[in-house]
Amino acid sequence: MILADSGFWIALGNRRDRYHGAALTALQRYSGEGFVTTWPVLTEVTHLLTTRVGISQALEFIDAIAQGASAVPEPPDDALPRAAALMRRYRDLPMDLADASLVILAEDMHEGRILSTDLRDFSGYRWKNTRPFTNLMLP
Repeated sequence: MILADSGFWIALGNRRDRYHGAALTALQRYSGEGFVTTWPVLTEVTHLLTTRVGISQALEFIDAIAQGASAVPEPPDDALPRAAALMRRYRDLPMDLADASLVILAEDMHEGRILSTDLRDFSGYRWKNTRPFTNLMLP
């Protein structure tokens, strides 16, 4: 499964987003492998789609996730202290909770492939402290 960041989902749900075409291409190319995301990403995407595009797009997104567009595993018991440690480590970027949750997911799944529009942050983040992410959406 491929990690899916907020920017990927937002670009899919907003035809005016500059990365909409790249998101559609990534969706077509990688949907056979499946996507995985986190609850903080869902919260961020729903909020941003509601404020930038409208409640209809946010509801379409939630409906798609509910119908299996992405797996959303329960966070591990130690997710909050791990997220806080990561956010402290990357405070200069800064790292938000959604990004920290994806780093934790990458570590737990041993998977560093991601779909993201966030070139700066996911170029700098490391999972398992040393492993870089591979952005399949914007290489």
